[in-house]
Amino acid sequence: MEQDSSTLNEQLSHRAPHDAAAVLAEVPDDTAAQALLAMNPMLAQQILHEMDNEKRCAVLAAAPIEKAHQWMHNQQYPEDSVGWLMEPPVAVFRPQMTIRETIQALAVLTKKAFITYGYVTDEKNKLLGVLVMRDLMLGDPDKTLSEVMWTRVFTLKPDMSLTEAMKASVNRHFPVYPVCDHEGRLIGLVRGQNLFEARAIEISAQAGTMMGVEKEERLSTPVFRSLTLRHPWLQINLLTAFAAAAVVGMFQETLDQVLILAVFLPVMAGQSGNTGCQALAVALRGMTLGDVQGQEKRLVIKEGVLGLLNGCLVGLTAALGMWGYASFKGYDQALMLGLVVLMAMVASCVMSGLCGAAIPLILKRLGTDPATASSIFLTTATDIVSMGMFLGLARWLVL
Repeated sequence: MEQDSSTLNEQLSHRAPHDAAAVLAEVPDDTAAQALLAMNPMLAQQILHEMDNEKRCAVLAAAPIEKAHQWMHNQQYPEDSVGWLMEPPVAVFRPQMTIRETIQALAVLTKKAFITYGYVTDEKNKLLGVLVMRDLMLGDPDKTLSEVMWTRVFTLKPDMSLTEAMKASVNRHFPVYPVCDHEGRLIGLVRGQNLFEARAIEISAQAGTMMGVEKEERLSTPVFRSLTLRHPWLQINLLTAFAAAAVVGMFQETLDQVLILAVFLPVMAGQSGNTGCQALAVALRGMTLGDVQGQEKRLVIKEGVLGLLNGCLVGLTAALGMWGYASFKGYDQALMLGLVVLMAMVASCVMSGLCGAAIPLILKRLGTDPATASSIFLTTATDIVSMGMFLGLARWLVL
């Protein structure tokens, strides 16, 4: 059974929550409960969330009562919050207890749980202090806990996002953090390793969500489920591509008269797209690290200015390229075509920078994941603006 349990845990560690829930649906309830106990609390909570109600209730009934209660309590908090990482509080004592009584209690508790710190609470479960094992071992056995506890306690809130919690704790390096509600009552514990591990999993999924790949998809996800997760975004991307194609179609007459413009369409789209992706990457990184909060306007302005400067520099290079190529092909208005490329490149890069910064902010304001398919929307915006600006200026200045 031990080997089977180890194999199951290894199998679950490589699966997305939905797929892991499907695997656990085929195993006995007590085995499923033990598997969830052995994994990161965030992943365990996600897998429970994906189970059907009947299986979830059966697994909760098979788990230790304090753990089952904690799992059910954690569900009331947002998925990417500290609340989903909470484990049941252990080694909780009253301030009037002596060191001798506490050590005797710990001797029993350590047989059932891994204990790093002790916690002192009052009758209402309000956290008063933290106990360090060294102080208990070396202290006077007759002293009360109120005399040896550390009263300056760093705590987390259950509704804090993982990013907020990570930033708050990154310089503290405590192995375990107490979690208290807004009234100061101890409601759970979060291990530092689990906190940073959960955040690393979230960050690793960001690159995929930018391209319409769902966070839960893993290498082991079945092909058909991967298809159902990805394909809707590809259909959306196709519709947005039609929008960009429609813009080019509006200038079909212009392209027929000045065929050389078609050669530079990929150049315009590529440069503006890269500019937008750079701005998008900076915006998403800032949102992940919490640097953007309250600085949204500054972010958009900065990326717009960078788009202007980059547009001028690459626009000059592209304009020289257009002038040289048009002159070689014998076009009379080669200089004007170079000016069109310069103006269109500057305008496109400015808009791309603004869109790259604004799109994730807008998605967040709408209550969705800022990274979700953001590059799909960005590509559409940059293609429409760059091609429309380029062909529109050509029609106005050249024809």
